[in-house]
Amino acid sequence: MEDLEQFRLDVREWLNANCPESQRQPMTPEEQYWGGRRGEFPSEDARRWFERMRDKGWTAPEWPTEYGGGGLTALEGRVLKEEMKRIHARTPLYGIGIWMLGPAVLEYGNKEQKKQHIRAIVNGETRWAQGYSEPGAGSDLASLQCKAEDKGDHFLVNGSKIWTTAADKCDWIFCLVRTNPDVKKQEGISFLLIDMDDPGVSTTPIALISGESEFCQTFFDNVKVPKENLVAELNKGWSVAKALLVHERKLMAEMGSDSPRHILVPNMAAHEYLEFENGKIADARLRSDLVDYDMQMQAVALTHFRTFEEKAAGIRSAAPMVMKYVGTEAEKTKSELLLAIMGSRGLGWEGDEFNAQEIDTVRLWAMSKAMTIAGGSSEIQLNLIAKNVLELPQS
Repeated sequence: MEDLEQFRLDVREWLNANCPESQRQPMTPEEQYWGGRRGEFPSEDARRWFERMRDKGWTAPEWPTEYGGGGLTALEGRVLKEEMKRIHARTPLYGIGIWMLGPAVLEYGNKEQKKQHIRAIVNGETRWAQGYSEPGAGSDLASLQCKAEDKGDHFLVNGSKIWTTAADKCDWIFCLVRTNPDVKKQEGISFLLIDMDDPGVSTTPIALISGESEFCQTFFDNVKVPKENLVAELNKGWSVAKALLVHERKLMAEMGSDSPRHILVPNMAAHEYLEFENGKIADARLRSDLVDYDMQMQAVALTHFRTFEEKAAGIRSAAPMVMKYVGTEAEKTKSELLLAIMGSRGLGWEGDEFNAQEIDTVRLWAMSKAMTIAGGSSEIQLNLIAKNVLELPQS
């Protein structure tokens, strides 16, 4: 532990010396850097901060150094995260590649795939999209029909994927494809990596109720995918998919903690929309709801810490599955509390009579509903928890 404390002091000194002051401020979505061939830095300070973290290996601090990662232990990675949070340091690089694909490739990919893709993710050279859901395969993902035919030296891919986040801005997409239609549905799926610039790949943005358009439908029309882009064995993609979903659910379990638009509900006592009476929030029901939410967040934080300690000790935990449900439901609760506090100002969707923060908060509320579906709907999650965690009898 003494070595860990020295590491903390070294990290603190390095961050103080290398993180520009402008990168220690709250960040809007427009200021996030996602990398890739089309990536643009919002400022020179953002570029410098990214390059310093990249050169340190800290865009993916716990990944192996041979692929450009930081090579930190889980405990060291936690210290880095804590020290960045202490000075409000911005995340230098966002991406599905870091959050989800990278860990899956490190576990299931071959040496050449790791060499080609992992370092490119760490360096922000490629931006990835996720090709899982289809128009007819959402919660029942194993029913997917996007097919990949074996043509000898390549696969020929036809079909479409939906809700592919930012696919129109991405360089590559990882896809679940049907490679054997004659077996149990989970056993006939493979995991492919597809270059978005390949002939036959196209995207169409999908307008959302939140006013944004980050989702797309991605189409594959006779796309030739080299055999070397198959991750793991043929027809064994469901195992890769499940491993990747663990990382996605972990990410969603932690949602809100690093959101640029996150407002800490316990600090809302000073919010301009609240009315007070004898030093207390006048609305007793709202006051009670805020306290309940505060206690829930304290419990969530403690559970996250317990999960981390279990991981560091090599104990397999079911918490990520549970916390995905808890985290997304808590985000929905937070958004509903914000609207309750805003009162009639929470009706703002557009127009000059509402300010940008009010409109943004209402649209974030709309988006919070979608988060209880993405990565596995809350209903599906509850079924999984009942079956795999609580081991309840099946009806």
